[in-house]
Amino acid sequence: MVAHLLEFATNHYLLVGLFAVLLALLLAHEMKGGGRSIGTRELTALVNADKGVVIDIRTKKDFAGGHIVDAINIPQDKLTARMAELEKHKAKTLIIVDAMGQQAGAVCRDLLKAGFNVARLSGGISSWRGDNLPVVK
Repeated sequence: MVAHLLEFATNHYLLVGLFAVLLALLLAHEMKGGGRSIGTRELTALVNADKGVVIDIRTKKDFAGGHIVDAINIPQDKLTARMAELEKHKAKTLIIVDAMGQQAGAVCRDLLKAGFNVARLSGGISSWRGDNLPVVK
């Protein structure tokens, strides 16, 4: 099977090259459109400097199982209905946290369209826990 793949790639190098370029452009577009990605250190620095607010978009049950200190829980499916609650934080960066960093991009796009300054925690709460940082239950 690998031999066939290599044979195809060498015989159709233009198609394979075009595919690679299109894939790279798609990834770049998706990453750009979902707000910037930050790590746990930058999140901590923003919150400690009172320049960031953590918005946890996981379900209420997952949030209750452990979350970042002072995080606001707004489940992803209720974000549109509860967007008015975030108006008081418009001057700060809203840091979106999900389970593993996969759903935060879509939420960031919605918040960017609404005029908020947003970032997403790379790796979600899993990266937070992976760095042995404290969670509140």
